[in-house]
Amino acid sequence: MTVFVVDDDADHLAALADLVEAGGNAARAFSSATEALEAARKALPSALITDLRMPGMDGFGLLDAIAAEGWDLPVLMLTGHGDVAHAVRAIRSGAEDFLEKPYDATHLLAVLDRALRARATRAELARLQAVVLRPTIGLLGESPPLTALRDRLTALAPLDVDVVLTGETGTGKELAARALHAESPRRDGPYIALNCAALPEALFEHEVFGHASAAFPGAQDKPGKLEAASGGTLVLDEVEAMPLPLQAKLLRALQERMVERLGENHLRPLDLRVISTSKSDLRGLVQSGAFRADLFYRLAGAELALPPLRHLAGDIPLIFAHYALEAARRHGRPEPQIGFALRGDLMRHDWPGNVRELKAAAERHALGLGPARAQDLPNGATLPERVAEFEAREIRAALERAFGARERAAQALGLPRRTLSDKMNRYGITSPQPE
Repeated sequence: MTVFVVDDDADHLAALADLVEAGGNAARAFSSATEALEAARKALPSALITDLRMPGMDGFGLLDAIAAEGWDLPVLMLTGHGDVAHAVRAIRSGAEDFLEKPYDATHLLAVLDRALRARATRAELARLQAVVLRPTIGLLGESPPLTALRDRLTALAPLDVDVVLTGETGTGKELAARALHAESPRRDGPYIALNCAALPEALFEHEVFGHASAAFPGAQDKPGKLEAASGGTLVLDEVEAMPLPLQAKLLRALQERMVERLGENHLRPLDLRVISTSKSDLRGLVQSGAFRADLFYRLAGAELALPPLRHLAGDIPLIFAHYALEAARRHGRPEPQIGFALRGDLMRHDWPGNVRELKAAAERHALGLGPARAQDLPNGATLPERVAEFEAREIRAALERAFGARERAAQALGLPRRTLSDKMNRYGITSPQPE
């Protein structure tokens, strides 16, 4: 991290710059606030340490200029003439902290480290909010599996083909279905979801096909789900749970794109797109006879498998930060801090409940209702999964220590660089910083 140091006292300026570099950061020294401000306009530093009393523009003037520029730049104020009034004014003007000379070097480095970490967290959250997904395709993340999924959704959305979405519970199948609808030419039409697992068999025809007023005493004309979705999208949620007899009835309507209400003798045309979601592999169910092959091939104009969260390790902290920030804002809580140790815990956990479980953990963290660490969460990973988890964790740690330099990380791990790159691709790992 680059830290600007500003002081008109040349001796103190040199000593402070040495101290910052001894703490592991790069220092740039300036004898005036004006010089530092001009340099910051060309390349914004990670933090700034400034004296209060200086000729020309003083420390308060520098704080005001930084605020006017709109920079997210933590500023530490130093003075040999400190008092409560100065401290209050400095904090109100946007200073991160206020230290009186002579200061303790260890304390100054600790305050600087805290400021740098807070800024890094804010930058990560801002990057998350600015991740360019398409506005309606809200699948957060930048890992290769999620990027590929987002590209497929973007390509399929405008095509009028039926789609089957498969994935474990909590992987975002409903979100993907809504994205397909919202990005399609049918976006202004209805979006109707039918939960196949919760629909009693006795009510299936009434709910799906609808009924006419002559269907039974006291009946009134009522369109079914198929008619209600005409002009838009019908989502068959948990389609694998639909009993075989009902699959046959649905197949005919979807093949002919016509529906006949109970109690009527004429067909009504349907203009709809069908998106089916399933927790199970439908092709496997077809092989076992638990799902009709003809219905499957009618539904599966295209197939998409949503990756489980454990395959998106690099995205987990970003998704967690997004939901934690959302929860904090919704409940009026301060911005949650997500430090290095917590990020590591999040990436090590296998998240059997996927995004749904992650969201709940993020909300608990934002509300201060309990720890969100891997050891506090159940882990049912198999031995190969644990080995892969360990390998990915060690690679990330080596990259962190090498500041993203793959060559140095590979040397530290005792691996050829090409092997390291292959493993990073396999686990969806990106360098913490550009090389």
